[in-house]
Amino acid sequence: MNSQNKIGPQDWYHGRMKQPIRRKGFTLIELLVVIAIIGILSAVVVAATSSSRIKSRDAARVSSIRQIQYALALYHSTNGAYPPCLYVSACGASSLESASPSVMKSVPKDPLSGLNYSYAAVGSGSSCTSYHLGASLEDKTNRAMQAGADAPASSVCTGSAVDFSGLSYAAAGQLCNLIAGTPQPTAAINGETCYDVKP
Repeated sequence: MNSQNKIGPQDWYHGRMKQPIRRKGFTLIELLVVIAIIGILSAVVVAATSSSRIKSRDAARVSSIRQIQYALALYHSTNGAYPPCLYVSACGASSLESASPSVMKSVPKDPLSGLNYSYAAVGSGSSCTSYHLGASLEDKTNRAMQAGADAPASSVCTGSAVDFSGLSYAAAGQLCNLIAGTPQPTAAINGETCYDVKP
C-alpha cells in the first residue's frame, strides 16, 4: 500500500471514518430562485394595495363632496344664498367655514394632495343662487363619475373662484379645471376625472 492511501489513526474519530466536510447552506441558484419568488409576490401585493388605496381615497372624496353638499344646503336654508367660497383661506369671513351659525367648521380637503375641492358660487353680482362643486378622482371607472352633473362652466357671483367644466380631466387630487374631457365611461386618455355636483 501506498503511504498516500494509508488510513491512519488520525483519520478515525470515535470509531468512525471522518466524513468529508459538507458546507451547510443554499446554493446560489436556490437563493436566486427564492429572491425571484419573493420579488414577484411583493409586486403582486403592492399592486393590490395600490388599487385599494386609490379606491379608498376616491370613496373619501365622494363622501366629502356629499358632506359639503349637506353643509351648503344648511347654509342656504339659513342665509337664502350660497357662500362665495368654501374655505377661509380663499375668501375669509364670507366662506362656508366661517359661517354663523356654524354649519361646517372645517371643510374637508383632498386626501392625496391636500388641496381645496373645486367650488364656484354661481350667480350674478352678489347674488349666489347656485353652486358647482367638484373633486378629481383617481379611478376613471368609479361609478360616481357616471352620476356626476357634468355641468359646463357658468357665470359666478362676486367673490367666487372661476367655474370649471364638469367634464374636465386632471391628475388625481388636482383641481377640476376648464379643460373639457370625454364623458365617462370611456377608455380615452382625456376621459373626465372630475366628479361634480350641483344643488
